[in-house]
Amino acid sequence: MKRTSHRRSPARHARRRARSRHGALLGALLLLAATSASVAAADDGPGPLGVTTEAVASAWSARVGVLFAADDAGAPRGDHFCTASVVHSPGRDLVVTAAHCLDGDTDLVFVPGYRDGAAPYGTWEVQRRLVPGRWAEGRDEDSDVAFAVVAHQDGRGVEDAVGGNRFVTGTATGATAVTVTGYPRSRDVPVRCTAEPDALSRTQQRVRCPDFTGGTSGSPWIGGNGELVGVLGGHERGGSTADVSYSVVLGREAAELYEEAAS
Repeated sequence: MKRTSHRRSPARHARRRARSRHGALLGALLLLAATSASVAAADDGPGPLGVTTEAVASAWSARVGVLFAADDAGAPRGDHFCTASVVHSPGRDLVVTAAHCLDGDTDLVFVPGYRDGAAPYGTWEVQRRLVPGRWAEGRDEDSDVAFAVVAHQDGRGVEDAVGGNRFVTGTATGATAVTVTGYPRSRDVPVRCTAEPDALSRTQQRVRCPDFTGGTSGSPWIGGNGELVGVLGGHERGGSTADVSYSVVLGREAAELYEEAAS
């Protein structure tokens, strides 16, 4: 519930030791290169795994934003409470988040690229919410992913403003490192961390990244080539500690929900 507010002898052996040190050094360099490459694929740049930092303003982070309740004029009111992100769709008007972020009937707005109280890419009204039936009926944690359709502005969709990640289902857990970007409620800038997911169960995956606190529910997990392969939520609504975060394994149910939302 922490996610929303509603983590190798003598001289005759010297040559052998030298060869061993050289091999170890070469292996370390190859490992470093492989790690950097996997991180670069995850978020357009290398970085250490399992370290949470402030996300710089970029074309990638602009696709991630916050959800606010809306006032009668459609403007944000109160504090941002969840994270969401733009995914590619034919209508260019679709964002994905955790299903528990869309509970209730309060009017909502999405603010992509939100930073220090500013909305550099505008404020987008949520027009329609789509949640899985198993979530609506029984709050099944294996169904904690949802979509929101946002209104166009001057004939343009939110994807025209900031771009969108590809929503991908059926990806094996741990097949690629992922970069998780989200907004803690206590901050007005996003944080990001790259890590390698592992399986909690057949239906739930997790990453170990510090400081993903309340407000980060709905954060996208972006793998190689801009593919969204997870959404922070699921088990314990995303996790009961700031250091371990969860996502539903995106499968058939998520694919069918996306098709409905995109149509």
